Amino acid sequence: MKAIGFKTSHNIEHEESLVEFETQKPKASGFDIVVKVNAVSMNPVDTKVRASVAKDIVLDEPKVLGYDGIGIVDEVGENVTTVKVGDRVFYAGDVTKNGSNSQYQLIDSRIVALAPESISDEEAVVLPLTSLTAWEALFDRMNVKTDKKKILLIIGGAGGVGSIATQIAKQTTDLIVIATASREETVNWCKQMGADYVVNHRDLVNSVKQVGFNEVDYIFNVSDTKMHWDSMVELIKPQGKIAAIVDIPEGIDMSNLSKLKSKSVTFSWEFMFTRSMFTTDDIEEQHEILSEIATLVEEGKLKSTLTKIFEGFNVQNFKEAHKLTESGKNIGKIAIKY
Repeated sequence: MKAIGFKTSHNIEHEESLVEFETQKPKASGFDIVVKVNAVSMNPVDTKVRASVAKDIVLDEPKVLGYDGIGIVDEVGENVTTVKVGDRVFYAGDVTKNGSNSQYQLIDSRIVALAPESISDEEAVVLPLTSLTAWEALFDRMNVKTDKKKILLIIGGAGGVGSIATQIAKQTTDLIVIATASREETVNWCKQMGADYVVNHRDLVNSVKQVGFNEVDYIFNVSDTKMHWDSMVELIKPQGKIAAIVDIPEGIDMSNLSKLKSKSVTFSWEFMFTRSMFTTDDIEEQHEILSEIATLVEEGKLKSTLTKIFEGFNVQNFKEAHKLTESGKNIGKIAIKY
């Protein structure tokens, strides 16, 4: 089969930043399935892995990226019970294994689900990673109660995760959602996703106060943890909860973390790949979450965050998708249709 990957970390403009190569089609066993991939989407993790995992070294085998996929089940292992050959499935994958930027992919059946039938491959494939990240942050990390009319601040409202987090919060809970954006087009996008209020992250504390709130119950930061730390400390309510997905490059300054102590605030990291990386006891929870996401789509409660499609399985399309993602200007999500 054909696949696209890299052996050395390069700037995306480099000729060998991504290359096409031939490799063996995988075989399924145990809980694994083989999926004939129809489409993939781009996520910031693709660019980060490409730029970091093979600095100043040459890998023995190319690393295949791709952390969203949709396709048809081609083969199943002996322990698989959730899907069968011929099913159309979607999933976010495992960052420690080869990804979906290939014609066929080996994937654990416990982290895939039947894709929503009412939307296209391109519309569906942009949902898994962001939906799982948002769902886990809201309900696993911050333990949001669906029937409580509290306030959620989403820092980074126009990106893939922020877009779907807003929708999930508005469609499954009684939360008041405040999203951040700074450009006219991103402000409009956040409103389309269902945000009750849109504020400017460049003056976050004052912007939140200007829409009538001095503090919030929950903060989901999908943008820049370090940049917004002091604002989060000021805005979070006593006994509130914060979840973040972006690393602090130089690590956690414990004196800064201590700023949350007097308020007894809970701070949690959300990393969508934790369940698959460590094969946790509840790994099949991702199958259940994606099944719920598909149901919400079929019911018309969630809509795709797709904004850009590249047609064709080739290196140039993947490079263009990486460039657009790295620009930081993209709204919503990018799909590549095979």
